[in-house]
Amino acid sequence: MTRLAPLLHHNEQFARDHTPVPLGLPTARLVLVTCLDHRIDPATVLGLRPGDAPVIRNAGGRVTPSVIDDIAYLAFLAGSLLGATGPLFEVAVLHHTQCGTGFLADPAFLHRAARTTGVAEAVLEASAVADPDRTVLEDVERLLASPLTPATVSVSGHVYDIETGRVTTATDARYPDRAATTGSRTQ
Repeated sequence: MTRLAPLLHHNEQFARDHTPVPLGLPTARLVLVTCLDHRIDPATVLGLRPGDAPVIRNAGGRVTPSVIDDIAYLAFLAGSLLGATGPLFEVAVLHHTQCGTGFLADPAFLHRAARTTGVAEAVLEASAVADPDRTVLEDVERLLASPLTPATVSVSGHVYDIETGRVTTATDARYPDRAATTGSRTQ
């Protein structure tokens, strides 16, 4: 028996009252980038419902080249297929306290993790969130600086406190400053 079995029971209850959400712009006009940590459920923490916002999750909730590619594609979909114009959506980057990737700040732990997983130390180190107030600002700037982030997409940064359950805003939503970019793909 799979560990998913009890959750499949919950799914049966969910499916009884389910109403599908049609393809369209997210109703919250938001894309959330956050950590895959099981203690953070964006739907619960922020009150999201199906159709409100796509959620991109990875270790640390870091803005990686893959995340930037996903956001560029979502903007393309919104503009091309859905006919959306003007400001498309906000990307909210949400880091959190007590992130498990914070252990990667210890060089010995980082080395063991790289050796065991086969993931390069530099890649692991880039995912570390030991100071979420600092890393969320770095990731907002990384996304704003990418030439793949459309000028119609704003970016904000937030920190979720595991202890209190509160989300605080580290930086309000801003749009990319295209005059400051060089046109090269910097991620």
